[in-house]
Amino acid sequence: MILGIDLGTSMVKATAFSIDGRCLGSAARRTVLNYLGAGRVEQDYELLVQSVGAVVREVVASTGQTPIAIGITGQSDGLWLVDDKGHATQAAVSWLDDRGNPYLKNWIDNGTFEAVFRRNGNAIFPGSHAPLIAAMAAADPAALERAHTVTYLKDAILQRLTGVRVTDASDASLPFLDTRTREYDPEIFRLLGLETYRRLLSPVIPAPGQAFPMTRAGSELTGLPEGIPVHAGPFDLPACAIGGGVRNVGDGLIIVGTTLACEVLVDEVRTDGPPVGMTLCLPETGRWIRALPATVGTASLDWILGIIGADATDVDRLLAQSRPGAIGVAALPYFSATGERAPFVDVNARGMLSGLNTSTTRADLVRAVCESVAYAARHCIEAAGLTGNLYVCGGGSNSTLWSQMIADALQIPLHISPRPEVGARGASMAALRVIGVDFDADAWTRPEGVITPDKAMAAHYERGFAFYQEMVAAARPLWHSPYRV
Repeated sequence: MILGIDLGTSMVKATAFSIDGRCLGSAARRTVLNYLGAGRVEQDYELLVQSVGAVVREVVASTGQTPIAIGITGQSDGLWLVDDKGHATQAAVSWLDDRGNPYLKNWIDNGTFEAVFRRNGNAIFPGSHAPLIAAMAAADPAALERAHTVTYLKDAILQRLTGVRVTDASDASLPFLDTRTREYDPEIFRLLGLETYRRLLSPVIPAPGQAFPMTRAGSELTGLPEGIPVHAGPFDLPACAIGGGVRNVGDGLIIVGTTLACEVLVDEVRTDGPPVGMTLCLPETGRWIRALPATVGTASLDWILGIIGADATDVDRLLAQSRPGAIGVAALPYFSATGERAPFVDVNARGMLSGLNTSTTRADLVRAVCESVAYAARHCIEAAGLTGNLYVCGGGSNSTLWSQMIADALQIPLHISPRPEVGARGASMAALRVIGVDFDADAWTRPEGVITPDKAMAAHYERGFAFYQEMVAAARPLWHSPYRV
């Protein structure tokens, strides 16, 4: 078997797969996000390390097999500061943290933001390395001096398992990489005024990646034998594309997760369009993922569910109780404190509910938010340039009615990516390729079914999408009003 580890924002998971792609078992531990107020969100890296050891031991015990290799994927961005042994020097700053907002806003205002995009096709957002490094350099420069490496979570875990300090080109793509050459771009560091901190970044592994043997320390953590190859592959957005069935240029994937990630496989880096989204290197050269990861997603739905005292198990029941259009209730789902990053960038973007009256029900509120996320998916997937098949995965896709709503809003068939754990599946596939094991990619990524759009709903959702765009246009001046409290 092969083991895929997915270091998500809300869960750490380990999933075992047979060489023909069957899921043999999975284990998970919930992560802890520490909300410190004033938009600050941190995580305890050492606690995550222990969770990795626990889930690996659990899934290996349940299968009774030792993996031939381990593939790692997970959340990107944030600020993970470690020493030369890969141990945390302080709490990690989550990608959900908004302390980078003023630095990004300044870069947007002075043209630096667009200048970086024109070099590598990546739009910086508040939770990415550049603004968080800038914020820490201003508020706590000693923290950066104490650290040996400013890294990403999956690369920090790789170092704990193998002792190797590297990163892959997908993580490094945003913001400092020349995505064509896969080398750091000195001009980007200069534009951002962060040349001093180049030394803190890990070397980028050349394509198609590399696996490293597990050390004694890794063995003690996981209970696995020393020497097992460990591959720190692409982070979760490209890994999901690989595991979700995206194979041909123009194919796309919608991940209905904490964020709504809409992505399309491309064969060139384009920097001439609007400065938005990400251009992420895949393991193979000449291929990139054009990603528009909106901050809306299940996080927006969870927020409204919490407001009304419901949870994810209630979603389909509530959607069934409210007809399309939610009796005039409409939403903008930008509830993240960091604003929005796709298909437009605005750190001041905020959520909105309109059309409320005394007849509005809890179900109407849920439907309005779900419809707004569906419209955001259409907005992003059109901007990403989809021309081929479209796949769907993520926790939100487990809702039958919400998935149908997304298909209806796009009027595009949604191929259901193989479950469970699409990200871990992609990480496992990438690892198998690197260690030279032949496998049937079609078997690994065969869709579980297709959600066909209801043509009878096309006109309704066309009007709804137009109104959604009108709401965005009307709200944007309000987000920047001098009278905003």
